[in-house]
Amino acid sequence: MKTITSIKQHKGQTPLTVITAYDALFASLFDQKVDMILVGDSLNMSFNAKQDTLSASMEVMLYHTKAVCAGAKETFIICDMPFGTYTDEKMALHNASLVYSQTNAHAVKIEGGISRAPIIKALTQNSIAVMAHIGLMPQYVRSEGGYKVRGRSEEDILTLIEDAKAVEEAGAFSVVIEGVVEEAARRISETISIPTIGIGAGKYTDGQVLVWSDMLGFFQAFQPKFVKRYLEGATLVQNAVDAYVKEVQERSFPQPPYTYTK
Repeated sequence: MKTITSIKQHKGQTPLTVITAYDALFASLFDQKVDMILVGDSLNMSFNAKQDTLSASMEVMLYHTKAVCAGAKETFIICDMPFGTYTDEKMALHNASLVYSQTNAHAVKIEGGISRAPIIKALTQNSIAVMAHIGLMPQYVRSEGGYKVRGRSEEDILTLIEDAKAVEEAGAFSVVIEGVVEEAARRISETISIPTIGIGAGKYTDGQVLVWSDMLGFFQAFQPKFVKRYLEGATLVQNAVDAYVKEVQERSFPQPPYTYTK
């Protein structure tokens, strides 16, 4: 299993692999296959069919994090702190402490750069490991007027670099860079000494993260530009269900191997 120390040692070395998970079953399939599992508030969209991540609650995140920890016992697990649960240092410390006391997660993730640095510092000074998140931040979707790619101008690149430097100085052990042009992500990665984990940020980060239902082709509402589907999961499941229905209706299932006899 990875540790904070071994994760940091990946800086500039073999890229880290991260995938989301929301339940024990899929977490068990990913266990020891990837370096880290993120219990993302993205579950609000891919699991609960909401339009954004904002209505995910602390209760919901704790429930799913417990499930993931039960399924993946040998993988480093991060719990996404949901919107509105870390607006000040006291609230952040209370809610992040719930993650540590009620689950076996190893770290929490917080969206925001310079503005969140004091909160990250408060958590890390109280022995709570923090993964930061800069660039396109889903919890800012309404205030930003939508999902907007960052780093298209020199001014914005410099802003992102300052965000990255601030969260590193505050004690974050790594930082997710989302929805950022590749050159901007490269410059950020070269500027800071903690690992960068990209999602829609090109190949010059220190690792990559994808939402499991996106990369395995189960989520079909839309496909972000940065998502490569490694499996057409939804099609495979639908085909299997079609086969099951057909066999039941034809009375070809259950056959003797699936039937109890004397």
